[in-house]
Amino acid sequence: MRKAFTLIEVLVVICIITLLLSIALPAFTSAREGTRTLVCKSNLHQLLLANISYASENDGFFVPAASDMMDSPGLNRWHGTRNTLNEPFDSQKGPLSGYLANAQVKECPLKVSFVRDHDWNTNYEQGCGGYGYNMTYIGSRLWQTGLITERDWLNAYAKTTRIEEIRMPAQTLVFSDTAMGNDGDSLIEYSFAEPPFAVKNGLPVASFYMSPSIHFRHNSNSNIGWADGHISHSKIAQFDSVNVYEVNSADLYLGWFNPIDNSLFDLK
Repeated sequence: MRKAFTLIEVLVVICIITLLLSIALPAFTSAREGTRTLVCKSNLHQLLLANISYASENDGFFVPAASDMMDSPGLNRWHGTRNTLNEPFDSQKGPLSGYLANAQVKECPLKVSFVRDHDWNTNYEQGCGGYGYNMTYIGSRLWQTGLITERDWLNAYAKTTRIEEIRMPAQTLVFSDTAMGNDGDSLIEYSFAEPPFAVKNGLPVASFYMSPSIHFRHNSNSNIGWADGHISHSKIAQFDSVNVYEVNSADLYLGWFNPIDNSLFDLK
């Protein structure tokens, strides 16, 4: 006669399986997160290469971040164009489309719960894939002195920095993970990696902070693409402040890495 398992033996086996799963699941989760981080870095690397290729065919000038910011704002971005404000940007019609695989800006694989509402008032930068561009110093010439007239500002947004104007490429941010908090705990896609301080007449305005848009979604780290082509990740720095929408940025993993100044954004 075959002996059956006792209740105690069954419970012991279940306990052992549960213990093994409790050990294995964090490892699986960590491996999956690591894979997503690598894919995200690959996406940023492709954006960097596309922008460098664009510059090589445009007299050394990088792609404009928002060329129409002053005259018809909201229809043209570095990652795409659109016909009306209440629709997502189409990356296949953007200025980098000819330099990207499938002519598309890829989305961050972490699947951030971005708002998908097409209303411009609540989701005004939809379509950038969760990545932002250093508009202040790379995708425009807002860093220049002498911006006085409307024509000066039009030119500052329409023209960009040239490759040779970046004196320390390995320490100048071009792209990063980005988002913006604009309603409680909601996140929207955001096209720009904002430096801590706005720039006026060539100098940072250190009397107030910009609304942080760098998103530290990879275990409190953000992936950063630098002007020399390399990708790294940086940990969020201690920063406790509400943004322009009265949202506590740190609660949504929005902020900056150290040092909290413009030194890793500017042209040195």
